[in-house]
Amino acid sequence: MIVAGVDVGGTNIEVGLVDEDNDVIARAKRNTPTKGPDAVMATIVDLVQSLDESPVAVGVGIPGVVHQGNVLTVPNLSKWNAQVDLGGVLEGMLEVPVALGNDVNVGLLGEWITGAAHGVDNVLGVWMGTGIGGAMVLDGRPFNGSRGAAGEIGHVMVQPGGALCGCSRRGCVEAYAGRRSMAATAAAMVDAGRQTSLFDIRNDEGKNTLTSKVWARALAEQDELATRIFGMAIEMLGIAIASVINVVDVELVVVGGGLAEKLGQDLADRLRIAATPGMLHPHPDLRWVPSALGDDAGVVGAASLARAAIIRA
Repeated sequence: MIVAGVDVGGTNIEVGLVDEDNDVIARAKRNTPTKGPDAVMATIVDLVQSLDESPVAVGVGIPGVVHQGNVLTVPNLSKWNAQVDLGGVLEGMLEVPVALGNDVNVGLLGEWITGAAHGVDNVLGVWMGTGIGGAMVLDGRPFNGSRGAAGEIGHVMVQPGGALCGCSRRGCVEAYAGRRSMAATAAAMVDAGRQTSLFDIRNDEGKNTLTSKVWARALAEQDELATRIFGMAIEMLGIAIASVINVVDVELVVVGGGLAEKLGQDLADRLRIAATPGMLHPHPDLRWVPSALGDDAGVVGAASLARAAIIRA
């Protein structure tokens, strides 16, 4: 039974065909449209239909709050200003069952099924990308909350009255540690007269934005401003992670997203060091690891939602 998993990110949409062994056997990728939900849905359909085989069901991870097939809010996608029946519309367009979940929830689900979190009962997932996402497995089951909004670690407030976040509140950790926010800070600092190689690296890499690859290269080259901004991001995210660990008492933290793919265990270690002062009684064997599946985590997790949709049907 071949199903498709779709991972919608703030930068790219990844689609893959996934077999019964949870192996991704075909892939397609495109930049995430910025013209709103209709453009995103059209891109998803095009990508799924471009694959070598037609899936019997499709699962989709979307970077927002998802409840009963509806996308309630999506802070990091352009022109998503109202609730969208994404699941229902895509079912009509693709003519197969479609299941929907939050992107980081399905990313951690993929890691739990066959990646870094396999076999672990209590896990916190932290994804560093365009924004900051979180997800949890508690007592051996994925935990999505009463309306699908659990795990929104990016909107834990770490600085009351602080920097403006994409969700319109102030002081969220995403306002400091999300890649989009870090890029805005870098641009403002350059306008104020500070020097950085970030934008030269962006141009040299042929990118339109400060991608994870750009940040990783700037950090490797010890760019002073990039190092300072990234250090603040780690500090703020460490505060948020410590607070969540104090509440849910996990035994494993999985760090995913584009920055984890580029920085690996070093990023996980930096977050561990930043979070440690704020943790009250952490698990004595608490481990911090990067995602093992990379881009495939969201695809595999979303595909598992597709299989569950077939079973329910």
